[in-house]
Amino acid sequence: MATMHRTSVPVNIELPGRTSAYLVAQVRARVDGIVLRRGFQEGADVRVGQSLYQIDPAPYRVALKSAEASQQKAESNLIAMNLQAERYKILAGGKAISKQAYDNAVAAQGQAEADVAAAKAAVANARINLGYTAVTAPISGRSSGSLVTQGAYVQGSAATLLTTIQQIDPIYVDLNESSTAGLQLRRDIASGKIRPNDTSAVKVSLTLEDGTTYEQPGKLQYNGITVDQTTGSVTVRATFANPKGVLLPGMFVHASIQQGVNDNAFLVPVSAVTHNAQGEATVMTVDGAGKTIAKLIQTGATEGPNWVVTGGLKDGDRVIVSGWQKVQPGMQVAATEMNAPNSPSVK
Repeated sequence: MATMHRTSVPVNIELPGRTSAYLVAQVRARVDGIVLRRGFQEGADVRVGQSLYQIDPAPYRVALKSAEASQQKAESNLIAMNLQAERYKILAGGKAISKQAYDNAVAAQGQAEADVAAAKAAVANARINLGYTAVTAPISGRSSGSLVTQGAYVQGSAATLLTTIQQIDPIYVDLNESSTAGLQLRRDIASGKIRPNDTSAVKVSLTLEDGTTYEQPGKLQYNGITVDQTTGSVTVRATFANPKGVLLPGMFVHASIQQGVNDNAFLVPVSAVTHNAQGEATVMTVDGAGKTIAKLIQTGATEGPNWVVTGGLKDGDRVIVSGWQKVQPGMQVAATEMNAPNSPSVK
């Protein structure tokens, strides 16, 4: 038999989910033109700022030179209008010209200043469009296949999609938790049955599609608060390091999240628990006089080779671990003490 003592047991929840990229960038054309070359290998990792495509820059160079020439013309006209306004100011002071003529000169000066400002804006716009002909990677990550080839015509107005880049290190895992489970957890925490974890320190472990455990631990990113009306679940997001690229976007996984700690649980070996005709979990205990007593218990999850018992036992109860099949309630027995199950580490 084993003497039961209250212990702290982590409260874990198993959730299904899928992986999703940490960052996703759709690389699109921002100007019209012919693609002259592609500067990356499809499916390879690219760096932020790396050249991906070169769109024919010739017409945009011409447009920039034309805008610069218009700016020079506007600046020359402004010089003339400034000089004229100065002369008219002197003449108007000596009553040599009418006040109206001077006002017209000042208005022309203001119009010339506006023309220079518009010309500068046109130069800046032309320079930006020329820069858009060199398409670079907005983020670092894994590139997809190229959707255009050399010689293809792309359009900025239609924002032609060229390729997609996804950052997968780190990577997100989006999990689905039923609203019912979340409601029960909040009730258990409110009643003091479960001690909540510090969410900033919650660790998440991951099981892959083939049943293997992912080597890197994850961190809880956030708990969703909106219940999906079609599935009755909320989204829980975790972040995992993915240096070897084992996790790919869209993979189906299972995650284990420690949501709290039950400080009043008992660990009972699986071999000591049986079920009655009604399907209720029971154990056989030995009282102080050496007589057997059958007790109904409430079990939660398993923790290694043990059941986590949340009700039906009290501290100091002696549970028959093996040989209970040979005894009946009320029998006198001679039981030998064995080591109680080890408590799991709880942080």
